[in-house]
Amino acid sequence: MTTNTPEASSLWRNRNFRRFFVGQFVTNAGDSLYTVAVLWLVFDLSGSTVLTGIANSLLLLPWLLQILAGPVVDRLPLKPLLVGSQVLQGVVVLALPLAAVTGRLSVGVLLAVVPLLTLATLVMSPMQATLVPRLVTKPRLSRANSALATITLGLDMVFDALSAAFIAVFGATTLFLFDSVTFAVAGLLFAGIAVPPPTVDCGTPDGEEESILQSYLDDLRAGIDVLRGTVFVEFVLMTAVANFTTGVTLALLPAFGAGRGGPLIYGLLLGALGIGRLVGSLVAPAFERVSYGWLLLIGHSFGAGCWAASAFAPTPALTIVLFGLAWIPIGIGGVLSSTLNQTVFPADLLGRVSSTKGTASGATLPLGSLVGGFVAEMLGTTTTMGLAAFGCGFTGLYILLRPRLRRLPSVADADPAAFGVTRPTELDGE
Repeated sequence: MTTNTPEASSLWRNRNFRRFFVGQFVTNAGDSLYTVAVLWLVFDLSGSTVLTGIANSLLLLPWLLQILAGPVVDRLPLKPLLVGSQVLQGVVVLALPLAAVTGRLSVGVLLAVVPLLTLATLVMSPMQATLVPRLVTKPRLSRANSALATITLGLDMVFDALSAAFIAVFGATTLFLFDSVTFAVAGLLFAGIAVPPPTVDCGTPDGEEESILQSYLDDLRAGIDVLRGTVFVEFVLMTAVANFTTGVTLALLPAFGAGRGGPLIYGLLLGALGIGRLVGSLVAPAFERVSYGWLLLIGHSFGAGCWAASAFAPTPALTIVLFGLAWIPIGIGGVLSSTLNQTVFPADLLGRVSSTKGTASGATLPLGSLVGGFVAEMLGTTTTMGLAAFGCGFTGLYILLRPRLRRLPSVADADPAAFGVTRPTELDGE
């Protein structure tokens, strides 16, 4: 179904979606501020890609652990989780300016505080997958996901680029204080959302009493079972490889940028990454009717070529442009993947499915950061950066060798059977 202008305008007349959108914008800005500040400070204080890789792996912990948050999101009220996550991050981030003004800000302090900050973000990815279908109608899902992707997959990296300049002008202490304010604002915005109830009751049928642990394990199993035997298992494999090399890249990017011209180039590379994903997320709805398999094959092959060329480009400007182009197909794929999940999977399992997929494919992000720091020490940042392009190339090559994936329909024409998804019938409560 083609989304027309009246549908687009009605999306922005949706007060609850507007508040969620702006709240996501503000909280992602906050995440970006402390992410780039921590990575740059660790590299600046230590000069080590290994320690930078360790810091980045800690920042990426939510990708590894979000499977644990899926059942929580599906079971508990969404608004308290949304607001509580912002309050926790706002309070914890204040420890960093306190350490700075007392002269105790060190790599050790940064590595100790980061896990607390990142664990507070665990619920956000499955939360969005579960909440968006409650706030907007099915015909507007792609447009809603595209709008959210501009801030969760695009503008956050633009803020990363701006953060480097912020640190240079105002210092880390002021940045962390400002960061705490962003989380307070996001919490207030989320508090004003009226969250509709789920369309399917996922509680224990017929009033049966289950232990909290057993119920939690059952929920985890349900998220895994619905994926078993579907093409999404192969998608998870491809994404895991791509995320591993992305983790490698993020760990060495401060050193790579410094070698190409200093912190300004590092900030511009982050900005190029964000702009590339932003452009991809904005144009994604235009690709709803393109064969999903061929879209991934061509897009990721193009991205791999641009990524590899960026590592060996003769000028910093060409490096930045090519690196940004490499992320456009990734932005397109992120939006269409979210819409596809919300189209083919049962609504009451979206949180668990999203978190299960996210953990299975995203667990390689922190691993890639750890490995990338050591590999860059041995091979050099330029060579490692070029090798990281294999992540995108693997997706294109895998789909080329799998006729079943090449024949997948477009997202607009997707139905569960085409992707191997069997919708479970409601429990009869025997």
